[in-house]
Amino acid sequence: MSNNFKMLALIIFGLVFLFVFNDQYKSYNLNKTVLACMAAQKKTSNSLTVEESKKFCEENIRKMMDE
Repeated sequence: MSNNFKMLALIIFGLVFLFVFNDQYKSYNLNKTVLACMAAQKKTSNSLTVEESKKFCEENIRKMMDE
């Protein structure tokens, strides 16, 4: 019985741990993706400004994440 309780506690702790850190790193990954997209947009199109490319990338990435 004690062994089952330890295993259950470990699983619950692991799930809580993953839930908390998934939320933290989601914004980090989004920022990295936007920066990579901006760099690619700047290389392919010289007419875009930094603000335009950031707005374009954020809209497209958020749209792709919602699908």
